[in-house]
Amino acid sequence: MKPAMVVPVNTRRRFVLLLLALTCFSQSLCFGEDRITFSTPINDSETLLCKSGVFRFGFFTPVNSTTRLRYAGIWYDKIPIQTVVWVANKDTPINDTSGVISISDDGNLVVTDGGNRLVWSTNVTVPVAPNATWVQLMDTGNLRLQDNRNNGEILWKSFKHPYNSFLPRMNLGINPGTGENLKLTSWRSDVDPSTGNYTAGLAPFTFPELLIWKNSVPIWRSGPWNGQVFVGLPDVESLLFLDGFNFNNDNEGVSSLSYANDSFMYHFNLDPDGAIYQRDWNTSTKSWRIGAIIPSTTCDVYGRCGPFASCNPREVPPCKCVQGFVPKNNTNWNGGSWSNECVRRTPLRCERQSNVSSIGGGGGGKGDGFLKLEKMKVPVSAESSLANEKACPKQCLENCSCTAYAYDRGLGCMLWSGSLLDMQSFLGSGMDLYIRLADSELKTSYETKKKLVETHSKRAIMITAPVLGVAFVAAVCVRLACMKFKKRPEAPPKDQSAEILFKRMEALTSGNESASNQVKLKELPLFEFQVLATSTDNFCLRNKLGQGGFGPVYKGKLPEGQEIAVKRLSRASGQGLEELMNEVVVISKLQHRNLVKLLGCCIEGEERLLVYEYMPKKSLDAYLFDPSKQKILDWKTRFNIMEGICRGLLYLHRDSRLKIIHRDLKASNILLDENLNPKISDFGLARVFLANEDEANTRRVVGTYGYMSPEYAMEGFFSEKSDVFSLGVIFLEIISGRRNSHKEENNLNLLAYAWKLWNEGEAASLADPNVFDESFEKEIQKCVQIGLLCVQEVANDRPNVSNVIWMLTTENTNLSEPKQPAFIARRGASEAESSDQSSQKVSINDVSLTAVTGR
Repeated sequence: MKPAMVVPVNTRRRFVLLLLALTCFSQSLCFGEDRITFSTPINDSETLLCKSGVFRFGFFTPVNSTTRLRYAGIWYDKIPIQTVVWVANKDTPINDTSGVISISDDGNLVVTDGGNRLVWSTNVTVPVAPNATWVQLMDTGNLRLQDNRNNGEILWKSFKHPYNSFLPRMNLGINPGTGENLKLTSWRSDVDPSTGNYTAGLAPFTFPELLIWKNSVPIWRSGPWNGQVFVGLPDVESLLFLDGFNFNNDNEGVSSLSYANDSFMYHFNLDPDGAIYQRDWNTSTKSWRIGAIIPSTTCDVYGRCGPFASCNPREVPPCKCVQGFVPKNNTNWNGGSWSNECVRRTPLRCERQSNVSSIGGGGGGKGDGFLKLEKMKVPVSAESSLANEKACPKQCLENCSCTAYAYDRGLGCMLWSGSLLDMQSFLGSGMDLYIRLADSELKTSYETKKKLVETHSKRAIMITAPVLGVAFVAAVCVRLACMKFKKRPEAPPKDQSAEILFKRMEALTSGNESASNQVKLKELPLFEFQVLATSTDNFCLRNKLGQGGFGPVYKGKLPEGQEIAVKRLSRASGQGLEELMNEVVVISKLQHRNLVKLLGCCIEGEERLLVYEYMPKKSLDAYLFDPSKQKILDWKTRFNIMEGICRGLLYLHRDSRLKIIHRDLKASNILLDENLNPKISDFGLARVFLANEDEANTRRVVGTYGYMSPEYAMEGFFSEKSDVFSLGVIFLEIISGRRNSHKEENNLNLLAYAWKLWNEGEAASLADPNVFDESFEKEIQKCVQIGLLCVQEVANDRPNVSNVIWMLTTENTNLSEPKQPAFIARRGASEAESSDQSSQKVSINDVSLTAVTGR
């Protein structure tokens, strides 16, 4: 037997170190790292994987390509269909698998081929050392080049150089000062990522719009942004999936648009055919589901019918000159050549006066007026005016070149001069457009409509008269037959509470909307009390989910198996039918992914109950303030919860058919579904505003102390900014995992403690230790800053909710410095009650609350 070999100690140490190095390298190849440094480039067979595992960066060849060309790009990982969202060397591919992605000697991220030939670079001109920069692939799909020497300053990011995909948290924007215009650019074909013929982005109009261009020629536009939507998108609700765009337009003219969504499996894509597709990943079918296609009809094509003509895809032919205008060339028009222009049939009065004065004499005739076109995509190239709604038409009439006007609350007065191009008629959305016409044309329009009504009336009489005659004879026969039978005893009178409730609720809301637009409250399901009692096991204590100001909430299960939450009015709650009515009125008219859904109600005798969808994770405070559950809410989840609350609140304030101030926004009123998505609940104290109201005043203080804004708690003024204050408190509670009532060092409440840390430059220290991570430090600090901006003393200093969303979802935003927050002392319960007793009934849009106490 040979003697055993003796391995020297140093050799063994080197061997162990080598094994460790190989292990780390193996893990890098298998699981992916999210960073590239000067010493760790990646070759063709290696990739970067972001921490969430959603996106991957590396080399790829397009599916179905007949070539072996290699491109450096970002794609969705773990999705069986190759979906590339960004390409670096789109016009300079590598012919083989020799490519390398690395940090160059000047600190840039570069792509080189096997001959070390540079094929792409970030081209950052700031002088940096190679070992001072690194590249990271973020969970959003954003590739960032950062400088180690300057607190991780971002030198370059792919989101600033978009290609064909518009991802959540990304911006499209215009900066007139720098000339920067972030646009989407299509691929040349499905298998060729090189620069295509189409681009899409914001156009630098007076009222910003989205446009698609083909070789710099516009082929589609969205219509102007009115503060909530692009008014030229008729199917905006299906397009946005109730998530919406964030739009920012600052004082320097910088406009930016971002599409924010809780899921990174949503994106817009500008395809090689020039159409924008909205896609989201369907996990059940393992395929991309198309949510919207732009353009979607022939009428969406820019200028389809030429000047002074409107397009309607539901009519044949789709193009028609606006009333008062006729085709310039009837032969071409009838042959389907609609771009030859419609011309005015009767000159405007000022035009007639100008023509007459040039040859002598007077103009004569009456003045001009306006023809109203409803539900329109307004023309391109509107000019802005400071005139109010009443002065807008007058300002147009005073200018002979003005051909139309429109007024929108979010846009103000819009005026058009010269030709009116790219008009479209919609079925259920759009704006009212007023076309300027000569008085004689308006008379012709009136006479035509009058004759049409008379014709329809005659037809209606001819049709209905025989029908009414037959119905009358039938009614007489039925009456005579009934008289032969013995009269039966009447049924005992029913409990009329439900009927009275619905009549009162309809009266409450009738002032805010037209009858055609009101939700039919009687369609809300009415549950029998016995059904709800059985479903909750007779309101058994073990089924009790919690206790609110309205009363206890129980978990139940309907006979068909649906789980529900039943809120039962407590006689001792200090709240009654008015609050129940208020909640039903408000929530029955609302539908949003971040609002709890009302399934029905029960009114029998003295019982008042509301039935909601069941939220298995209960309320946010159950996780935030319970040490045993805090770890369940990691930072990403908390961030998504903050964003979801904002989206629900934005819907209440701006996007719903009612304008609603919640007035009791707090952690316990934020419910969580099975995926920990937030849903705002408890609308018993909410107020409905008229469309032109921004704030109101009341002497009764309702809500929850600690979340109430100073102007509301002390003076009774409430507005959107009151809810924003509550939102800021919730932000700070989510970040810290502490209640606002919790006392910190030196007996400071949470707002004061956050302010102290902010002034000391230690804002990130506020974060719950269970979620703090250095990689999230900047984001945590930004969220603290946003929270402090929301709780500033003066209401006008606070941002509105849309700005909060924009700040949350936009990277590298230069936020304003917060001012000292309000530190509100609690009033005693007795003081709050006495103020209630002496208060007068206050009504806003006839929705009022009575006998409500602070809690």
